[in-house]
Amino acid sequence: MDASQRRAGALLTAVGLALGVAGPVMVLRGRGGRNEIRGELAAQKITFPERGLPVELAARAGCRVETGPDAHAYADFIKGNLARTTGGRTYAEITNELHAAGGDDEKLSALRQTVFMGQSLRASLMSAYQAWHLTTLVTGLGAALTGIGAALLATAVALPSRTSDRP
Repeated sequence: MDASQRRAGALLTAVGLALGVAGPVMVLRGRGGRNEIRGELAAQKITFPERGLPVELAARAGCRVETGPDAHAYADFIKGNLARTTGGRTYAEITNELHAAGGDDEKLSALRQTVFMGQSLRASLMSAYQAWHLTTLVTGLGAALTGIGAALLATAVALPSRTSDRP
């Protein structure tokens, strides 16, 4: 085996080991993140109402929000409620109406507060949903890196035996 083959084998081994360590760490971090999201959502004790859900959410009636997809569905539920409550107006539009009315309209002030709270809840739930997807990505990449690392190590081990078989 010449020097370039030894360097190639050493490089494959080093990269394979690095990926073989990084991959499982990513898998563990991804799973840990997912468990943390589940725990935080469960601690909020959010439950879909038994009645009044749109048709697309009817199957979730009475179910607790404990996963990223659950959080997304509940955020959509809030979005629909806000749209009905405000006639489709946004927080900014209601704020502009309130300012145009001199800032003293109690009904608009209460509506603005309701919309603010609803949008804040929606944002929190959507953040949980996005984090859920990130944990999936991290776990998947970690598994892929683990596999690539193992393949590189296997190649490094096989490299000298292949080159030594040559006459």
